Amino acid sequence: MCGCPLHGAGVRPDYLVGRRLERVLASWHLYGSQAPSGPLDVWLIDNEAVATRITTGSDWCLVVEASVPFAGYDMAESGRVEVMPVSVDGPFAGHLGETVLAVAEECVPDSGRIALEITFGSGRVRCEVWSGDFRLSGK
Repeated sequence: MCGCPLHGAGVRPDYLVGRRLERVLASWHLYGSQAPSGPLDVWLIDNEAVATRITTGSDWCLVVEASVPFAGYDMAESGRVEVMPVSVDGPFAGHLGETVLAVAEECVPDSGRIALEITFGSGRVRCEVWSGDFRLSGK
């Protein structure tokens, strides 16, 4: 189990194994007319209606927790954060309706979890922290 000194270990992501991915929501920071560079958080909602949030911690760890998606909010001159379903081209979109076959974590001693790879029958999605930013990629 990967434990972050500041955020703790969160939930064991292996509980996702055997669950079917029903929906995926993501939060995005929107500022003016600029396109968002990537999600801030993702919520994987499974066939048991459990929402698993994956995001970056303030100390550059990868947080995995059971958490209900929050509503978007306005940050005045700093823009706004909106929560919405993933787009059709996001890394998780092609796996909707599929069952999670495996999960694998990567950890480092001082930060805890830095990556999580979720395996489906048709491929994998990697969630990771890179220089403090949350990144998703599909394989």
